[in-house]
Amino acid sequence: MFSFLKKSTPAQRTIEAIYGMIVAQARQPAFYAGLHVPDTVDGRFDMVLLHLWMVLRVLRQDPAGEEPAQHLFDRFCTDMDDNLREMGVGDLTVPKRMQKFGEAFYGRSAAYDAALNAGHAELAAAFNRNIFNEANAAGAERLATYVGEALAQLNTVDQAAFARGEWQFPPANGLAEG
Repeated sequence: MFSFLKKSTPAQRTIEAIYGMIVAQARQPAFYAGLHVPDTVDGRFDMVLLHLWMVLRVLRQDPAGEEPAQHLFDRFCTDMDDNLREMGVGDLTVPKRMQKFGEAFYGRSAAYDAALNAGHAELAAAFNRNIFNEANAAGAERLATYVGEALAQLNTVDQAAFARGEWQFPPANGLAEG
């Protein structure tokens, strides 16, 4: 209630900025109109998870990135908790829903890590399974291409600059059906 009285630190402002970039990218209309990601609460949640996974993957490549990665994950959890409460979910139900969010994040992260290591086709299959419910192999293929390009671009950013939020996601507007 009195959070406005607290002064944020530069590190907190950086985490807020990075999280804001994740959410803004996840909301890009190209994912929903071009790739046909379901424009639902679940579909938008999946896109936030996907972009959070990419950022955490890059941050954790450097031991110095572990702390900002944890703060970023904590910010995600706070946002999910706030969203549940705004939607009217009761205090007794919030922890159960938060546990499901955590399970979804860790399950998808493990699946995406394994699929990325296995190759493009496996990554597309993981997206088709987790984001498109096995209903859009073409969209999953294009999403896998986008993720590969995004990770390649994000991996070129100096780790210290990345942790400071001095980077951008690649444009999503090229995801229209092709």
